[in-house]
Amino acid sequence: MPSKGKSSKNLLLTAVILLTAILILYKILNMDSINAKDYSRGQKTVNLTVSAAASLKDVMEEIKEIYEKENLNITLTYNFGSSGSLQKQIEQGAEVDVFISAATKQMDELEDKGLIIEDTRKGFLENKIVLIVPLESSEITDFKDLLEDNVKKIGIGEPKSVPAGQYGEEALTNLNIIDSLNSKFVYAKDVKEVLLWAETGNIDAGLVYETDAKASNKVKVVARAPEGSHRPIYYPAAVIKENKNQEAAKDFVNYLYSSKAKPIFEKYGFIFIE
Repeated sequence: MPSKGKSSKNLLLTAVILLTAILILYKILNMDSINAKDYSRGQKTVNLTVSAAASLKDVMEEIKEIYEKENLNITLTYNFGSSGSLQKQIEQGAEVDVFISAATKQMDELEDKGLIIEDTRKGFLENKIVLIVPLESSEITDFKDLLEDNVKKIGIGEPKSVPAGQYGEEALTNLNIIDSLNSKFVYAKDVKEVLLWAETGNIDAGLVYETDAKASNKVKVVARAPEGSHRPIYYPAAVIKENKNQEAAKDFVNYLYSSKAKPIFEKYGFIFIE
């Protein structure tokens, strides 16, 4: 029989082994938290408010999930809408840290008024305008089919505030068909609303970004606006000058411009500008 002293030593050795195993397992399970970028126990929690064009909603939600996991002290709060409406909110003093527009016009106007930090601005994405119809539709296959009498309603973003509407109008003007279509237009508050109308069959056709069409399985693309029929569609981002989180906001826009974010944007159909 083993001696009492030897038995005690074996129990002690077993306890040490178990404790070591528990510590190793704990370290493995918490590795993501330990390695998270710029995180420390005493670091200040920052809530960044990002106003972004509605056409960015899907991709920015995925960006949020990834970025917050890598930066545990950062919380991203989004405000999606038409670029024109978001611009007006910023001009009226809304608390915004980062603005991402679907056109350069809105960002140009904010820059002219001294409301952005100029060296943080960059046009980093490109998009295209396409003509969509409900999935089961077969009557429209090209832009000129919009002239037919059986086409009653064409969804388009309100050109005064929605860049997609501005680009759509330019394309139809250059195709020499806009004058015949004005009475058919149904104006939306943003491009996502046009997409919803097409998905539910409330319009015969609509003009949206290619990325929006790609994200839906309830519509189909029947034509892309010809090259040169509208201005290039660039998405600029910038940090707003009057905000309390400038360093964190700069880090975030730099992430958007980085090789880490590139495959995420490309996954949703955006053309990433290096």
